Amino acid sequence: MNWPIVPGAEPFAHVAEHAGVGALVIHGFTGTPVSMLPIGRALAAAGHHVELPRLPGHATHIDDMVATVWGDWYAEVAHAYDHLCQRADRVVVVGQSMGATLALTLAVDRPVIGVVAINPLTRDRGADAYEMIDELLADGHTVVPGGPSDIACGEAFDPSYTDTPLAALRSLLHDGAGELTDRLASGTAPLRLFTSRQDHVVDPADSEFLAGAWGGTVEHTWLERSYHVATLDYDGELVTAGTAEFVARLAA
Repeated sequence: MNWPIVPGAEPFAHVAEHAGVGALVIHGFTGTPVSMLPIGRALAAAGHHVELPRLPGHATHIDDMVATVWGDWYAEVAHAYDHLCQRADRVVVVGQSMGATLALTLAVDRPVIGVVAINPLTRDRGADAYEMIDELLADGHTVVPGGPSDIACGEAFDPSYTDTPLAALRSLLHDGAGELTDRLASGTAPLRLFTSRQDHVVDPADSEFLAGAWGGTVEHTWLERSYHVATLDYDGELVTAGTAEFVARLAA
């Protein structure tokens, strides 16, 4: 079935008046562009080119995501990068959660002048995690119940999926984070890292691992009031302002 996009969760793009820095902004697993719109809009308002794509299978219906894998999401990100390069001479990549995993992978593969990672997934989870998922898949489960977005602020709105597609999750863990783990030292662009001390989705230890393994300079900020989807949480303005300031420095 051709499911419609959730209203308000469409991709976002901005064409700046002058060629210069472009920002590729990437949302997370089961999420939507809504979670990254504050950053996308702030960077657009600052005069930068922006591409905020909707990753395949996201922001429609959970059934759309069941058959998608890491390669589908990365191909969309690479396409957005190529599209952005047509009008920007330098690119910064910004991602949250799986979006940060995609951003870091792109930064290893392609030329970028900086990376912003918000609560990134960066470590291989190991055989036990894959075995557990494989057993569920073998028992005929394609989707398992999840829950609302991990946000401390009760007033925040995030139209992400509340369930988790298992094969897609396995691909994220194995093909995404699992493959990235040993490649982080190859990333040499400056890294701006934001980490929530309380994150019920991705262990903050992933950020600490990234900070120690990344091949470029690292500027790390701990978020004291937010959970996983920090861009929509109590520290959202801090993350947005910090990202805009980081991009402004790189642009200068």
